[in-house]
Amino acid sequence: MPPKPKFTKEEIVAAALELVSKDGIEALTARELSLYLGSSARPIFTVFNSMEEVAQAVREAAMEKYEEFVSRALDYFPEFKKYGMQMIAFSKQEPKLFQLLFMTENKYAESFQDVFSILGKTAKACIDIIERDYKLEPDRAMLLFEHAWIHSFGICVMCAMGTCRFTDEEISQMLSDNFMGMMMLTKSDFANQNAITPHRKITE
Repeated sequence: MPPKPKFTKEEIVAAALELVSKDGIEALTARELSLYLGSSARPIFTVFNSMEEVAQAVREAAMEKYEEFVSRALDYFPEFKKYGMQMIAFSKQEPKLFQLLFMTENKYAESFQDVFSILGKTAKACIDIIERDYKLEPDRAMLLFEHAWIHSFGICVMCAMGTCRFTDEEISQMLSDNFMGMMMLTKSDFANQNAITPHRKITE
């Protein structure tokens, strides 16, 4: 009979997530995690086959934490703007997890299409909100989302790296200004005549 694990999978992932949240994904080694657990490395490999498996579980847990955090936008209006505010707030409160999810994982991305697939269910929720609240066709909603996300992502990176410390009021104004400009462009004759389209079609 195999030995009973000293820690459950959930306990190991929770500890690993805390470690990464504090010190970054680079700190997630068998030695550091075992020290964090107050144990040897053996219990880790009783549950996981490798540290790569642990890292993948941490990424999934981090995405769940992010999606739960930004989903609080459902209680606010305008809902789409609040998603942006929550995304930026997450980058401030959990800079290491933000870096893991949206910077480390995407360092080889060459276009928005490369990024879209890992944005999780929040991206589709935002596009649905844009279609519903602003009466846009799917391609127009995708275009608006793409540009709004890129703008918000830039603010998030500066916050996560500690290069800028914007107030909530400054962030709110920046998001509003960008949104109004993109809304005007999205609905304009210029956009229609020049067939401005998002870099990724919605196929889900």
